[in-house]
This record gives sequence, C-alpha cells and structure tokens, in this order.
Amino acid sequence: MSEKIWLSSPHMGGNELKYIHEAFDANWVAPLGPNVNAFEQDLEQFLGGEVKVAALSAGTAALHLALIECGVGHGDEVICQSMTFSASANPIVYQGATPVFVDSEPDTWNICPVALREAIEDRIAKGKKPKAIVAVHLYGMPFNVEEVLGIAKEFDIPLIEDAAEALGSTYKGKACGTFGRFGVLSFNGNKIITTSGGGALVCHTQEDKDKAVFLSTQARDNAPHYQHSHIGYNYRMSNICAGIGRGQMEVLRDRVKARRAMHGFYKELFAGVQGVRVFSEPDEKYFANHWLSAIVIEPEEAGFTREELRLALLEENIESRPLWKPMHLQPIFADAPYYGGKVAEDLFDKGLCLPSGSNLTDEDRARIKATIMRLVTAKQR
Repeated sequence: MSEKIWLSSPHMGGNELKYIHEAFDANWVAPLGPNVNAFEQDLEQFLGGEVKVAALSAGTAALHLALIECGVGHGDEVICQSMTFSASANPIVYQGATPVFVDSEPDTWNICPVALREAIEDRIAKGKKPKAIVAVHLYGMPFNVEEVLGIAKEFDIPLIEDAAEALGSTYKGKACGTFGRFGVLSFNGNKIITTSGGGALVCHTQEDKDKAVFLSTQARDNAPHYQHSHIGYNYRMSNICAGIGRGQMEVLRDRVKARRAMHGFYKELFAGVQGVRVFSEPDEKYFANHWLSAIVIEPEEAGFTREELRLALLEENIESRPLWKPMHLQPIFADAPYYGGKVAEDLFDKGLCLPSGSNLTDEDRARIKATIMRLVTAKQR
C-alpha cells in the first residue's frame, strides 16, 4: 500500500531543536523559562494590537481560564457555537455551567448572528442571561466578527474567541483571536504550527494575563511557604514545548501560505465538478489560513455522497474526515438548549475535510487528484 497521506500532520521548520538544546543546556526543562517568555513575545508581535499572551498546556486550558476570568460558575449559562470540536464546549461544563448551543450561518459555517440574538433574548426572557459567548473561527475561517461582536456588546456579554484553528487568519486585516475579551489558540500536533501540545490565552491587559498565569501555576500565593487562597491548575506551558513553538513561529507565514495553496489546489480541482462546493471566504473582509480545506457535496447533483468519497480516499490510504458533528447532536449534550435551524446538521451530513498539510508534496497532490477524479468520472459520466 502507498504511504499514508495525512489530513494535517506536524511540519517542523528546522530550528526547533536549537531552542530545545538551549533549554537542555541551561537545565530549563520545567514550566517557565526563556523559551516561554520569548514564545509569548513572538505571538504578541505576530498578533499585534498590544495584546498580552499567556502560553499554556492546551487550547482547552486557555478556554477554561477565559471562562473563569469571565466569572462563569455553577448554574450559569454560556452560549457556544454548535458546529465545533467538543473542546469548545467541555470547559463550560468544567465550571458547572450549561452550554446553550447556536446554529451556524451558511457562508462562514460559524455562529449565526440571527440565532445568537434569538438565543440571548430567549434566555434573558427565561431569567437566565448568558455569562459569556464562545464563538469559533472554524477551520481557520473567521466568523462574522462585526455582527457577533456587536451583539455581544449590545447585551454586555463577554465574547471569547475560539481561534484554536485560526492562527494567521484575519478579519478586516486584524488578527483572529484579538477581537473578544479573550482569545484562545491551540498548538496541538495537527494545527498550523505545533508545540507538540499546547495553547495560549490572548488577553488585552497585563492584569488578565497575570491572573491567567497565576491560576495556571496552581494559584500559589506570594508567600515563602505553599499557601493557596484560590483553586489553581497545572496549565502552564513547559520551556521545552515553548522551544518548539519558537522554531515554528519562524515559519508560520510560510505555513499559512502553503495551507492557502492547498485550498487553491482544491478550488481548481473541483472547478468543473457538479455538486461540490469548496469552503471559501465569503468576501474580501475574510482572510482564512485554511487550516483545513473542506468541501460540501450535494449528492443529487454530484452523483456521490460524502461517505463514498471518504471511503474512496481511505482505500488509497488517504485520510479525510467528516466535518465536526454539531454539539447539540452529541449524546453528552442531548439535554442542552439549542437555537437555530438545520445548517450545522446539513453541513455535517454533506461536508468532508480533505488533506491540507503544509508538507504535502506534488506526488501527494497527484494521488489525491487521481483518486477523486476516478470517483467523479465514474459517477458523472
């Protein structure tokens, strides 16, 4: 069998080992250290806007701390985009709060402003004003920042941006992750850059960053002995992981360029194929990193389903995956409130993520193209 083509595999730049070796040479192998500070500074410079960044062990940890800083606690409700990975919703439950899920809009696949307003007004009418809003930049596509942020400000509800998939994406030229009260980044192994595991919380004040760092290092009070006045967490990024991140930051712009080139490859590949739409920016306000390239297949027009294409690729050892299954359809969230229509459900039924890595070769692309076109030719002749 041919070598596997992965959906999105890590892609090292070459200098990661330099920073790791520096950490070993200085014996800075635990949390904190020069790499952590430098990685945070690199991210702050890349994002712009005078933000402050706290490097953490995971994007999930960043979201959890954002909810804590927004005052979310037991019995509260938090609005969350339904079309997302479960890590966007799980930390809400960590805090003893209830997620209120909202449908997507067709253009961006992200949180629908109309359904968002409906959800807020109805929850307030029921005597339960939401404590925060979690909106996701899905697959690197910015959500409708202008409308969503406007609604959040109108109702005075803090907006948390889940930009785990969107480092390098912008809305009206401004970096995703810098619009809300907090932004969340992820450096998991499949992301556009990786620290092997890790994440970051994007803040707008030094005070918010300091609180996140305090909570992420077991909330130890300033005392010569171990004293704790708050519940803390072991969420700080290690100096070794941050070293990987420093090397990855050196190639981030190249990685964005390569992912966008893969999106262009699929746009060209499917240009003449009936019933297949490549997920793309609605207009010039949106600039997506296209972390994952995705398509929607209309079976009646295409003559084949999402699952038929997935299995055809799998047979050739090429990884692809259905879009995220909406959270309101997940067994664990079966009792959670939901607002909107069937947009997210329809996308899940018909959508497929295709290999998008920045390290894919011309040979890989040729195999992907040949496999897809064999199915298309067989079904549309």
